[in-house]
Amino acid sequence: MTTYVLTAIGDDRPGLVSALSSVVDDHGGSWVDSSLALLAGKFAGIVLVDVAESRAERFVQELATLAEQVGLRVEATAAAAPSAAPPGSGPSLRLHLLGQDRTGTIREVTSALATVHATIDELRTWTREAPEGGGRLFEAEAQLRLAEGGDADVLRDALETIAAELMVDVEIDDPTES
Repeated sequence: MTTYVLTAIGDDRPGLVSALSSVVDDHGGSWVDSSLALLAGKFAGIVLVDVAESRAERFVQELATLAEQVGLRVEATAAAAPSAAPPGSGPSLRLHLLGQDRTGTIREVTSALATVHATIDELRTWTREAPEGGGRLFEAEAQLRLAEGGDADVLRDALETIAAELMVDVEIDDPTES
């Protein structure tokens, strides 16, 4: 079995996921996991699929035809075998950030995360109008994972320091305590 990570992007229209899933199914593949989104009129997705080795080459070739057929550009990357202890195999935390929209917020936050060897399993960001004409707010939610042996308090301290510098509110929750 060959495992691929597929990245797909195209102008949004009905049938894109159907076309992609048909190629997977036509080659006896299994749609294992995915994250799909619509952003600024573009459909984008990342999909994990398993395909029999004997069908892998033809599968990848047929993915390339989706660009012409339905306007969906798909790139297939063979997934590496998981290591015994992947980076970020320690405790999991949830982050919520809210503050005035400004440049550099994500750079500052992700830099702090990298400093304490935390990885981002999932990140969602958006902006919205502040109540009563208070400008634009930036909001982020993330699922974070610390390195094995990582200290959640060190991560909290790093993010609280950044929050004070950026004048944003940061909440960090341990999902196991919910």
